[in-house]
Amino acid sequence: MLKRLFDVLASLLGLIVLSPVLVATAAGILILSPGPVLYRAARVGKGGRVFTMYKFRTMVVDADKNGPLITASGDRRVTSIGRFLRKTKLDELPTIWNVLMGQMSFVGPRPENPLSASQYNEEQRRIWWVRPGVTSLATIKYRHEESLLGGAGELESRYFEVMQDKLRMELEYVDHHPFSMDLAILFRTIHAIFKTEVPGA
Repeated sequence: MLKRLFDVLASLLGLIVLSPVLVATAAGILILSPGPVLYRAARVGKGGRVFTMYKFRTMVVDADKNGPLITASGDRRVTSIGRFLRKTKLDELPTIWNVLMGQMSFVGPRPENPLSASQYNEEQRRIWWVRPGVTSLATIKYRHEESLLGGAGELESRYFEVMQDKLRMELEYVDHHPFSMDLAILFRTIHAIFKTEVPGA
């Protein structure tokens, strides 16, 4: 109950306070990359139900139809403004709406697309016991995931390895996630976003 109350109040406040940033980002996308402002991504959430997760569009229109679902550094489908939005994580701001609607929480296992989620084994499906999150310990650890995948010879096999480690961390959260842990993860996420760090250092 405390977690959901926090999500509702924080998401409402976030949408109000960040409204100028949301408008400015949307305008930038319209000017520099004609097409839809938002990217609507199918994701698997609590109870295994598929929902639509909203993000600012960072790739060319119909990018998912002209390449793999996985994005690595150097992917030419990512627009110039998209690279900036991904680096600063501003592309994630629309997910605040998903939090307000109860489809996501600020902290929880990061939701996967239906195709990747279909590879979960029975144990890994326990991840659907809780609401998916905007951030998590696994998200922080793999915040430079695109750079890691950029040097992979077999993109899909390397992503599968990364996904297994992320699922291991996410399941640890499912088994033990006091509200104090959520607050700690949020603070660590904010610190990671503003910290200047060389990927892989």
